[in-house]
Amino acid sequence: MSVTNWAGNVTFTPDRLHAPQTVDELQELVVRSPRVRALGTAHSFNRIADTDGVLVTTRELPGGIEIDAAAGTATVPGGARYGEVAAALHERGWALPNLGSLPHISVAGACATGTHGSGNGNHCQAAAVRGVEFVRADGELITIVEGDDGFGGAALNLGALGVVTRLTLAVEPTYDVTQDVWLDAPTPTVLASYAEITAAAYSVSLFSAPETPGRIDQIWLKRRDEPAVDGTRWGATPAGADVHPIAGQDTRAATPQRGERGPWHERLPHFRASFTPSTGDEQQSEFFVARSDGPAAIEAVLALDLRDALQVNEFRTIAADDLWLSPFHDRESAAVHFTWHDDDELVRRSVEQVQQALAPFDPRPHWGKVFHLDRDEVRRHYPRLADFQGLAKRHDPERKFGNAFLETYVY
Repeated sequence: MSVTNWAGNVTFTPDRLHAPQTVDELQELVVRSPRVRALGTAHSFNRIADTDGVLVTTRELPGGIEIDAAAGTATVPGGARYGEVAAALHERGWALPNLGSLPHISVAGACATGTHGSGNGNHCQAAAVRGVEFVRADGELITIVEGDDGFGGAALNLGALGVVTRLTLAVEPTYDVTQDVWLDAPTPTVLASYAEITAAAYSVSLFSAPETPGRIDQIWLKRRDEPAVDGTRWGATPAGADVHPIAGQDTRAATPQRGERGPWHERLPHFRASFTPSTGDEQQSEFFVARSDGPAAIEAVLALDLRDALQVNEFRTIAADDLWLSPFHDRESAAVHFTWHDDDELVRRSVEQVQQALAPFDPRPHWGKVFHLDRDEVRRHYPRLADFQGLAKRHDPERKFGNAFLETYVY
């Protein structure tokens, strides 16, 4: 059988793909299968979700969102997409603190891999988790909640503990966001004003295309309660029409801009849930450095000649957390993101150049994207790795949920 990731450039190698209709059916499947791996919406660009056994999607499990207003939480299906969950929460007067750039990704998959949005005060998606329900290797349905032993390894788990069925997330009263885009700011000015720009809105993203050296093409400011900012102070001009992060793509796919205030879930992502954000003809890499090193790291990668391989860079910030396998563990972070053309050899060479340029800044890779750092270089960033290994052994002693990726970087 043939199962691919969203972009079609990673072909998985399972024996079968199953979509159980009930939790009981999922439990039975896990018990009788020697190798199992959960598949989300397949937005990863490496083999973190691969298996030579059974791939399982929880998309068909019973849904439903349960809100505990007193606790400020919502329990949601792990296989649900963020766009679906966000719209349902908003309709009932609730919101998540942050969203990633894509609303199309599954909640369990995004949390498992450290997926994030942007904002100096905004954490990765897994940091909103307050409880995880999953089927472990012996088929038992387990729930680990905040405060339990092992919770720091359960919220962001790389799929190593079992198949996640539901997650409990922190929520707050719904709110509105205003999105403004500023264009064509000189790179030296942006880097000199980096701290000011990243603090100018609730969520901030900077985009740079290889065809336009010497400038940051787009500055996206997603404001919640912050006052409007005049981007001319950074040498930018206001966008007179909605833009897409990648030049030439359909701007209708992008979320509303030009100061039009609206619901949080229709502004915090870059892309509308009703549109495919791009053709998918791409690969992606992302590395995280200390936020204080953000300007120097950006300058280092922009000095590389990546024109043949690169479609666009995006630069964001993420708050520190204490999750055991989080790329943001104990470090306020700056994200350096690359959307590549889909050419394996070009991407390989370019990623190696990027890793060399970022080496002085102690980069951590995104778990779900293309990187070529060696095992020890990745593992040394995680002081709680031994604790996670113990947690995984407790719930999956035979590594039923393992694969080559976990063997390399985790076990």
